Amino acid sequence: MNKHFPIAALMLSASPFVLLGHAYAQEAAAPAQAQQAAETTTDEIQKVVIVSTGSRGAQRTMVDTPVPIDVLSSRELSKTGQATLDKSMQFRVPSFNTVQTPVNDATSLLDPYEIRNMGPSRVLILINGKRKNMSSLVYTQTSPGRGESGADISAIPADAIKRIEVLRDGASAQYGSDAIAGVVNIILKDNAEGGSVTARTGITHESDGGMGGLSLNQGFALGGDRGFFNYTIDASRVNLASRSGVVSAEGEAADFSAPLAEVQAFLSKYPDARNINGSPKTKAVKGLFNTRYELGDGAAIYANGAYVNKKINSFANYRTPYWRPTDYGLLHPAGSAYEGYQPTFDGTLDDYNLTGGLKTELAGWAADFSLTYGGNEQKYDVRNSINRDMGASSPTRFYAGGVKFEHYVFNGDISKQLTDSVNFYAGTELRHEKFAVKAGDKASWDGTGADSFAGNHPTNSFPSSRSNYGVYAGSTWDISKDLLLDGTGRWEKYTDFGSAFVWKLSTRYKANDWITLRASASKGFRAPSLAQIYTQKAQYSFVAGGGIQVSGLVNNVSAAAAALEVPRLKAEKSDNITLGLGLKPNDNTSITVDYYNIKVKDRIVLGKEIGPKCHRDPDLPPAEDELQYQTCFNSSKLDQELAKAGIVSVSFFINAITSRTEGLDFVLSRKNIPLADGKLTLNLSGNYTLKNERDGAVNNPKLVADAGQSVMDATQEALMFTSRPKHKVILGADWDYQKLNLSLNNTVFGPTRFRQAGLDSNLETKFKTKNVTDFALNYQLARNMTLSFNVNNVFNTTPEWEFRALNAEGEKILADAAKRKVQTNLITFNGRYDMVTYDGSHFSQLGRTYAASLNYRF
Repeated sequence: MNKHFPIAALMLSASPFVLLGHAYAQEAAAPAQAQQAAETTTDEIQKVVIVSTGSRGAQRTMVDTPVPIDVLSSRELSKTGQATLDKSMQFRVPSFNTVQTPVNDATSLLDPYEIRNMGPSRVLILINGKRKNMSSLVYTQTSPGRGESGADISAIPADAIKRIEVLRDGASAQYGSDAIAGVVNIILKDNAEGGSVTARTGITHESDGGMGGLSLNQGFALGGDRGFFNYTIDASRVNLASRSGVVSAEGEAADFSAPLAEVQAFLSKYPDARNINGSPKTKAVKGLFNTRYELGDGAAIYANGAYVNKKINSFANYRTPYWRPTDYGLLHPAGSAYEGYQPTFDGTLDDYNLTGGLKTELAGWAADFSLTYGGNEQKYDVRNSINRDMGASSPTRFYAGGVKFEHYVFNGDISKQLTDSVNFYAGTELRHEKFAVKAGDKASWDGTGADSFAGNHPTNSFPSSRSNYGVYAGSTWDISKDLLLDGTGRWEKYTDFGSAFVWKLSTRYKANDWITLRASASKGFRAPSLAQIYTQKAQYSFVAGGGIQVSGLVNNVSAAAAALEVPRLKAEKSDNITLGLGLKPNDNTSITVDYYNIKVKDRIVLGKEIGPKCHRDPDLPPAEDELQYQTCFNSSKLDQELAKAGIVSVSFFINAITSRTEGLDFVLSRKNIPLADGKLTLNLSGNYTLKNERDGAVNNPKLVADAGQSVMDATQEALMFTSRPKHKVILGADWDYQKLNLSLNNTVFGPTRFRQAGLDSNLETKFKTKNVTDFALNYQLARNMTLSFNVNNVFNTTPEWEFRALNAEGEKILADAAKRKVQTNLITFNGRYDMVTYDGSHFSQLGRTYAASLNYRF
């Protein structure tokens, strides 16, 4: 074993750790006869010296990698006490961010997540080194992640995971599209004996959001010691939790043109306007398996598969009686007073993937051939609502349609150690993708459609598909025992937009036994997703000062887009640079610092709603107003095209900008500190964003530019660049004493800044830096039984925001209490979303939560 192996043992038990390891395409297989514990412990992770993410070359110990990788054991994930995998990673990987959006509907099925503040679309998810299917959902709300889509990692049960490897570097040359910000590789459990049963429960400090779950993991040997079959079954339920604010009567009266006395009478009875704002009710059933069988002569077959069924029940904004004066007698009991109605959104998600493959030797070459099928299907139902255009003949329950994504992936990879110092590798990937929008029933889309969530119209519902193929080749060269060089090139061809050639070059230099330098440079790409190309719909959105309004989203291949001179989408292109330093002064202390610089050209955005240039002026005499309006209309092609389409405003996807993202990742760890006959581990890790901004002018369609408008505004830029923490730091302490383990983690969420739609242009909203403290206790009740207890967010810290003036005019607004109140109403929907605003915040608004679990191993 390499004499510098202690660097590979940076995985300590209270925080994520950057590992200086070289990775290869597939996981090195441990012998099936080696019995493994049902739960991977920290000591076991320290013995895992082969990581499977980051390069396509030969096996390397983690000592030798030229790229930064975080490794999380299953124990680390379970100790967070979080209900889903994405939330567990939020509190273990500083550069990984996700949060539940305050406005749910379809977004409830999958919360947006990202690495290095670059959006879900630029993170590639792998399962055992194979590409996982994307979600069929593209986010269209004005919240972080707008216009993006990513794979559903919350669909993977935590008890099925052996470890997770997070590559924080561009890797398009190795893996293809999407790997601009990084790669998350989920390694599944492969123990051939034993198993565990885990029962989970939890609740928030408000006695809502109750959670319960039960999971079973078990492994079997196949053919004696020739293979294994490991499976996991998990069922869980999370109840509704709501944090609605007190609603402003003056704001409501102004927005809905309602008599103030009527509004006050309703709000005196229901101060929160009966609104529900928080996390939805969720039920999920998950199943997963992982297997491998040795055929002999160096050949083995393997397979893994997963299926999740998730059902959510969330709520639209409550329709108050002064907002919707009647329900036509359809929703409230006969003889009772009408008090409005609460539309609900019920979503069903099915996510599945299946991989089968063969590893063998061919003429001295290590070869791996595999076929993967995966998909994600979502169906939407609206209940307790009406189609107001249908009046008393409207149904009260609507099938609003859905979306479906599928892919088929063939991978062929070969590698060979040509000399003691040179390894060569090459491979190919063939992929076919399918995307379909499913139409809702007629009542869901006819006219204005179901109130709260209009269904998919048949003209917007159709299948689409594409294929691509790619080839790559590269080599790793140990120039000396201290200097490593790794280079990869890749060419891909897509049937719908053309081809791309990308490359990556990385290196690592060991200055001495405790100083390591590393660097990488690469060019990458991201193909526009089928959902971004073909999604077309009517979108309900909150308009500050105007309540909920309907706008149109047109796809890039539609006649409407062509009329507006919107160009077809093309691939994003990226330039990545990473520089790193690792220090290992002794076996128990390690420090790593990595700088990254990512430039993305032709970045795809879902632009803001583009409305007509011309407007009527009620202050002018009617004849003069008509003449002025018609003169403007006749000279504005944008207005003419919008009028032809019959929509008030329109949005679309477009390659609009170039962005630049720079930052630092750092990790400091100290382990084996003696304390009260036990051992203490201290860890400090963090991510700091130096720059995240648009670089250069916005690329607007000519019609939009001629009308003096832009697809980007302050709201869109804030969502894209400043809506995630500027810095995030995790400070952890972990103490082991006999059968007891205590953990205390502090996660500092840095400031975020928003420019919500409708907010005065002289102001911005800043969410303050906050620290969230989590406590975990694990006690071994018996040799095969462990009790865990978590208090997450011990001090009940919640998001807190403030207005910031951008200039003297902004200072004047903030100095005027009445004007300040108006601005507050604009961004919180009159107080409904007083804690997080309508666009969301940097961490959860639910506050303190309690969780407990009992794990029995057999």
